[in-house]
Amino acid sequence: MAVLLDTLSRFVREQLVPAENEVAETDEIPESVVADMRELGLFGLCIPEEYDGLGLTMEEEVLVAFEIAKASPAFRSLIGTNNGIGSQGLIVDGTEEQKRHYLPRLASGELIASFALTEPGSGSDAASLRTSARRDGDFYVINGTKRFITNAPEAGIFTVMARTNPDIPGAGGISAFIVEKGTPGVFIGKTDRKMGQKGAHTADVIFDNCRVPAANLIGSKEGVGFKTAMKVLDKGRLHIAAICVGAAERMLDDALRYAVERQQFGKPIAEFQLIQAMLADSKAEIYAARSMVLDAARRRDNKEDISTEAACCKMFASEMCGRVADRAVQIHGGAGYVSDYAIERFYRDVRLFRIYEGTTQIQQIVIARNMIRNAQV
Repeated sequence: MAVLLDTLSRFVREQLVPAENEVAETDEIPESVVADMRELGLFGLCIPEEYDGLGLTMEEEVLVAFEIAKASPAFRSLIGTNNGIGSQGLIVDGTEEQKRHYLPRLASGELIASFALTEPGSGSDAASLRTSARRDGDFYVINGTKRFITNAPEAGIFTVMARTNPDIPGAGGISAFIVEKGTPGVFIGKTDRKMGQKGAHTADVIFDNCRVPAANLIGSKEGVGFKTAMKVLDKGRLHIAAICVGAAERMLDDALRYAVERQQFGKPIAEFQLIQAMLADSKAEIYAARSMVLDAARRRDNKEDISTEAACCKMFASEMCGRVADRAVQIHGGAGYVSDYAIERFYRDVRLFRIYEGTTQIQQIVIARNMIRNAQV
């Protein structure tokens, strides 16, 4: 593991960080960088070794996330779905045939995964989705629109949540399907123009009488798709929390370097106590979030139920990351508001962390409901 982390740290420092400006300007990750990411095995970090992945534990995964998040979030976003919700649903509930057909190609980066859950009318209330899947012989016919789907323009396969039983409200009537790129009836909308995270692409995915083989129903069982998604939620929340920690560490490093080098009133601004306070507050909060994430990851590896802990990590780390970004801009002063420095870009990029994979408000609801439920036992 130490060798992997050392290699990844060097890769981030020598290849990803120097490529950040190009990604920001072109909204594309250079293909040479993607090829190197494949060579390092970054697309299969969390896929079991029997399917050609690295099979990292949760603790090992968050240690990797701490490192890769020190570069632009776009790089992490490209590999994130292959290691997260794009593969984990197959790992926990897929048939053996489905696993052997798709997981090695996801692990190698031959296929880019995309997870299609959110819709124009269902975001935080994902169980209210309206995309339908109607059985027709050996096929399902899927109709509906998915919104803000990460990696949609690059995806080779989509994990699609659709309602197979309209008579069952909420989560019970939802099933999960694997839909391959190029399947007739699948259309990708224009790439979204976002506040930040250039190089990480999202778009609408439209299904218009899309005929998907019944063999592509994950687990070959209807009505469990939403439950499949929920099984991997804790893992996804811990991953994003770890990304928040890594990004905050990068921003603080940049702010500290600037504070030591920038002179005002005849001395470095790092010598002024109000600057020191912002540096110290950021360091303490990052340390707290890092400790939380590592503790929750170890608990998950020990097979403990970490629903509450994962939500705590996602909530605290993403909010912490936003505060560190704000302080880092403040430390940079006017320079923090122009694109000559990375903090201007990171300030916009990290704002998304408090929204996706469950908003801060959803995490609060999860935490409180779990507390109340446990108090009533």
